[in-house]
Amino acid sequence: MTSRQHSPTVVLTGFLLLLAAMFGIAYAVGSAVGPVAPGLHEKGGSGGSGGSGGMGGMHGTHGMRDMGAGR
Repeated sequence: MTSRQHSPTVVLTGFLLLLAAMFGIAYAVGSAVGPVAPGLHEKGGSGGSGGSGGMGGMHGTHGMRDMGAGR
């Protein structure tokens, strides 16, 4: 059997097309399924300006030693 040599441009184009197709499929599936955790949003307010932008209740975490892993 003979091996076929492809130019780097053809390989890169094929990879980018495959990447775009995978992203498109993942986006379509995610849109069809909907939010993973509908109740996971900041309470109070409509999401306007201000706030930390993070998850509520996650303030003051100091690492694994607070959970007893440093023993």
